[in-house]
Amino acid sequence: MAKVRIYQLAKELGMKNEELLELLDQMGVAYKSHASTLSEEDAEAVRELVREQRGLQEKLAEEERRKSLPKRPPVVVIMGHVDHGKTTLLDYLRKSRIAEKEAGGITQHVGAFEVKTPQGTIVFIDTPGHEAFTTIRQRGARVADIAVIVIAADDGIMPQTEEAIAHAKAAGTKLIFAINKIDLPQADPEKVKRQLMERGFVPEEYGGDAIVIPISAKTGQGVQDLLEMILLLADLEDYRADPNAEPKGVILESKLDKQAGVVANMLVQEGTFRVGDYVVAGEVFGRIRAMMDADGNQRKEAGPGSAVQVLGFQELPHAGDVVEWVPDLEAAKEIAEERKEERRAREEEEKARRPRTMADLLRTLQEEGKKEVNLILRADTQGSLEAIQHILAKESTEDVRLNVLLAQVGAPTESDVLLAQTAGAAILAFGVNPPGSVKKKAEEKGVLLKTFRIIYDLVDEVRNMIKGQKEPQYKEEVLGQAEVRAIFRLPTGKQVAGCMVLQGRIPRNAEVRVLRDGQEIWKGRIASLKRFKEDVREVAQGYECGLGLEGFDDFRVGDIIEAFQVVEVPA
Repeated sequence: MAKVRIYQLAKELGMKNEELLELLDQMGVAYKSHASTLSEEDAEAVRELVREQRGLQEKLAEEERRKSLPKRPPVVVIMGHVDHGKTTLLDYLRKSRIAEKEAGGITQHVGAFEVKTPQGTIVFIDTPGHEAFTTIRQRGARVADIAVIVIAADDGIMPQTEEAIAHAKAAGTKLIFAINKIDLPQADPEKVKRQLMERGFVPEEYGGDAIVIPISAKTGQGVQDLLEMILLLADLEDYRADPNAEPKGVILESKLDKQAGVVANMLVQEGTFRVGDYVVAGEVFGRIRAMMDADGNQRKEAGPGSAVQVLGFQELPHAGDVVEWVPDLEAAKEIAEERKEERRAREEEEKARRPRTMADLLRTLQEEGKKEVNLILRADTQGSLEAIQHILAKESTEDVRLNVLLAQVGAPTESDVLLAQTAGAAILAFGVNPPGSVKKKAEEKGVLLKTFRIIYDLVDEVRNMIKGQKEPQYKEEVLGQAEVRAIFRLPTGKQVAGCMVLQGRIPRNAEVRVLRDGQEIWKGRIASLKRFKEDVREVAQGYECGLGLEGFDDFRVGDIIEAFQVVEVPA
C-alpha cells in the first residue's frame, strides 16, 4: 500500500508541518516526526477532515459576509380566490402610497411598487394572478419572498384559494393569511381559521406557526398590522443583497410599445443595473437605453429591491426570465444564441423522457434523488375526493412519501398543469374528463395526466408505482432459435449463416446471442435477415433464412442463434 510522508502531505494541503502534526494529534494518529510516513488510509482521512473543515470555514465566512451586506426590502405577492379582495388590497396599498406623495404625481405601472412605513419598505409585486406567478417560478426565478393569501371572511377557503396556497408553497415562499372583509355583518373569521387548521395551518393564537391577520381592504382596518407582520417576518428571515455584486434581476412582464419598442418591467435582486449596461434575459439580449421607476422618474441606476421599466431589449423577454449583466454586445449575442441551442436540445431530451406511466414518473424522481411523489387530485364529487385521499394517506412508505399538493372537485385545468410542471407532480383525475386544451398542455409540458373511472384503479396505479415499481425488474424473453446449417462468404469477405428456424420466430430488430455447445459466445444485434435474397422483417419456425450479425461472423455449423427481448416485470 502506498505511503506518504507527513511533510509531503502538509505541502499538498497547503499547511504548515506544525498545523498538520497538531491535527494528527487530535485524530489520534501515531507518528515520530514530520518525516514519518502515513498509510494511504490515514492520509485520506486527513484530506477528508481538512476538506470538511475548510468547507465549514467557507460557509461561516459566507454567512458573515452576508450579514455585513445591507438589508433589502421584502418582496411580497398577493394571491387568493377571485372576488376575495386581493385587487382591493393592492388598490388600497397603491392609494396609500400615492397619498404619501404630492398631489398630481405620475405613477407608472412597472410590475411592482414600494410601500414605505415607519418600520421599513415593502415591495409588492402586481402580477396578473397565481398562474403567471407559477410561470415565473418555472423559469427558475424565485421572485417573491412572502405570499399573502387573501381569504374572504364571509366566503372561506375556495378552490382558487387552495390553488394559490399550492402555487405559493411550490415556489418556496413564506405564507401569511389575510382574512379579508371582516367589516361585513356576515363575516366569520373563526370559520376561516377552522378551515385553515383542517389543511394543516394552525394559527399562532392556537399554538401553531401560521400567521393569520384579520383585515378589511375596503376600510383599511388591520392593513397596518399586516404590513408590520410582513416586516417582522422579513426581519426574522433577514433578507440582504449586495449592491456591488454582479447585477441580477428578473423580468416581471414585458410588452411591445408602438413608440418605445420593447418595454420590460424588471425587479432587481442583486447588484446595481445602470443605463448603458449590456444585459441578457433568457434568450434575449439588449443594452439598457433608459430606466423609469414607479413614480415616473428617469433612473440612471437601480439597486436591489428596485422595480423599474427598462428600454433596450431587442426582443420581448418572458416573464420570469433572469436578467444578467454581461460585459459587451458580443458576449450578450453569444450567450443568447447558446441558450437557444440549449433550449432546443433540452426540449428534445424532455420529449424523449416524458413520463408515460406512474412508474416512469417515479423512475425520473429517483434519478433526481427525490423521495417524494407530488400528486394533484381531481374528482367528480367531494365524497370521491375524500375517499381517494383517505386511501392514499396510508400508501406512503419509508422510501417514498406521497404528497397531495392540491385536491379539488372538477376537471383538471391548465393552472393544474403549470403547478404540476413546477412541482414535478402527476395529475390524477377520477370521474372527470380534462378538456382537450388541458390534455394538449400536459403533453407539451411533459406532465403525466391520467383519468380513472374506478377509485381502486387509481389507488392501484399509485400503489404499484410505490411498492412494485421502485426498482424495476427486467427479464429476458426468448423469441426463437435458429440453427446454423451452412456458412457463406460474401464478396466483402464477411460471412453469413444459412439457418433453419427451429422454434418461435427470429425478428429483424431483436437482440440475439450465439450459443456454441450450450455456452454463450457472443451477444448483439442482427445486421441482415434474408429469405431467397429478399430482406424480411422476421422468419417463422420451420423456414430457412440467411443471417448476418453486427460485429460477428465466426460461425460454425451447429451454432444456435437465439433471439430474445428484455421486458420489464412488476417486482
